[in-house]
Amino acid sequence: MLQQSIAIGPMGFSVHQLVIVLAFLMALLVGALLGRRYNTAVSDTLITILFISFIAARAMFVVRYWGAYDGIISRLDIRDGGFDLAGGVIAGLGYASWVLWRSSRQRWPLSGALLAGSLTWGLIAGSAIFIDQQARPLPGMILTDRSGNPISLPQLSEQQQQPMVVNLWASWCPPCIREMPVFEEAQNAEQGITFVFVNQGESAQHIETFMNQYDLSLVNVWLDQRNALGKATGAHAMPTTLFYNMEGKLVNTHFGELSKATLQQGLERLR
Repeated sequence: MLQQSIAIGPMGFSVHQLVIVLAFLMALLVGALLGRRYNTAVSDTLITILFISFIAARAMFVVRYWGAYDGIISRLDIRDGGFDLAGGVIAGLGYASWVLWRSSRQRWPLSGALLAGSLTWGLIAGSAIFIDQQARPLPGMILTDRSGNPISLPQLSEQQQQPMVVNLWASWCPPCIREMPVFEEAQNAEQGITFVFVNQGESAQHIETFMNQYDLSLVNVWLDQRNALGKATGAHAMPTTLFYNMEGKLVNTHFGELSKATLQQGLERLR
């Protein structure tokens, strides 16, 4: 079972984030080794490429979903994980190409470093285990609603016959609390998509108190007191949101806080 996320103390990281870090470290290592051979350093250039890619990916995403943000602060808040991967890659490669053209000394070590990083990322992200994870069906374990009635995700999917968004959350998780109003608005507006909120490890009374405290009126709030769904999907940090198509196949996973923009992006992939 591939892990969707990894919790380290109070912090959580998605596996995809860790793959990017690993690829960058590999690029730095190869760049350092080749830099010694050619007597030139490329680490500063690699860091600049990463920075430009990061800024461009965020900027492109914000431009695409400009209307989903309510101000400059929310557009700068990267906690929602809103990035345009293609835009970041294009900007990074553009800057790298300019450096390779301008600096013949960096040409070979920088090319080798970029190739090593790209291969590391491509081989892991494109591996069979990642592809298999994206094709996994809805987990079939029995959960309960707030009244204690048994229910399962495949059962609900069969009843509704529409795409499903499954959010794993807990009341002690600040990002979970911040994204709840976004989900409430979407659940009221999106008639063709089923939203399910699976609480991890807490009692029905605790959840009821939480809902009343924040004045939330969500439908399909379920209990998973043994954290079975998190274990089955490899989501060990919260919040995690899983997007399933009408056939019950996983098509996208978002780890961390969702904003209106990143939820909109996920829903577009479902449609």
